[in-house]
Amino acid sequence: MLEMEKGRNGSDEMKELSPSVIVGMSGGVDSSVAAYLLQRQGYNVEGVSFILYGDKETSSGCSSTDVIGAARKNTDHINIRHTTLDLRDEFREKVIEPFISGYLSGSTPNPCILCNKRIKFPYLLKIADEKRAVFAATGHYARIEIRQEAGGERQETGVSLKKGVDAKKDQSYSLYVLRQKELNRLKLPLGDKIKDEVRKVARDLKLPASERPESQEICFIENKGYFKFLRDLIGHDEGPIIDAETGEIVGSHRGIYLYTIGQRKRLEIAAEKPFYVVKIDPSKNAIYVGQKRSVMIREFRVRDLNWLINSLDLSRLRTTVKVRSAMKDEPAIIETLGEDRVRVIFDLPQWTPAPGQSAVFYSGDTVIGGGIIS
Repeated sequence: MLEMEKGRNGSDEMKELSPSVIVGMSGGVDSSVAAYLLQRQGYNVEGVSFILYGDKETSSGCSSTDVIGAARKNTDHINIRHTTLDLRDEFREKVIEPFISGYLSGSTPNPCILCNKRIKFPYLLKIADEKRAVFAATGHYARIEIRQEAGGERQETGVSLKKGVDAKKDQSYSLYVLRQKELNRLKLPLGDKIKDEVRKVARDLKLPASERPESQEICFIENKGYFKFLRDLIGHDEGPIIDAETGEIVGSHRGIYLYTIGQRKRLEIAAEKPFYVVKIDPSKNAIYVGQKRSVMIREFRVRDLNWLINSLDLSRLRTTVKVRSAMKDEPAIIETLGEDRVRVIFDLPQWTPAPGQSAVFYSGDTVIGGGIIS
């Protein structure tokens, strides 16, 4: 990158600058080490933290003052600039409200994927544009690689999204919603590292974040758990729990939003064999349950697709599929149903996917696309 600068004699001279990168900072180990690694690679790095949730007076969750303060301590430690951006209104509208309405309608939306698609990456790149930075970066455990491959009669070039080297930490599943124009400007410096290596870098640097515990909950829910979060917002709305095979009422629930397909907990049904949620009917305010065989399926449909590779034959595509972030991707066939819908057929029955969650499609360790389970 070149910039005009006045020379000692007053004439214009060209000065070569390092490319700039804006790093999303959460105050934790991963984003802090990502910023440091990019700095070591010669980039001009600046950290940014988003205020996403909480009252101005009593901030909590993603927006807590200790989280922002932790991010600032880490950026100070490695000597990079740090700014914050208040996105509470946007986050409520684009993530929290769809999360709540999804559960009320009997589906199970993934707020982290909603956030990646609607908040985190769009605003990281917006800030990058405003600051004339070339790249944006995060501490996700996934990889970006340049791709050039045959695509029928043409060559398709671009970048590929790939699994992180650390299988236990791989976060490629939650990034499938990104588009090529976003991936082209994205740096993921932790993708080729395992968590222990990242922790060691933080300890060697004596980063304030080096011993910070990992967040295990959805950020705006904190330690409540989604059950208490939704119950506090919506209250109780009791209804029947029905045996899907016999039609018999076998119990009562405390609100359909507290249940998801495949769930066993909190049913409180006295029976010789455990029941699992097999269907949620908002129109009847009813939960339907069945035996374990009822939650093992082979086929389901996916909508709202995002393809990361366009040179695929989608008439009948052999691939592997994840329907939960923590599961191993399993062999399947994808069949096109329409412009924005496909059918997924697993080779072997899998634990039932929950409507509203995402199905992500892989070719080896490369993400080829994904969508919302319907």
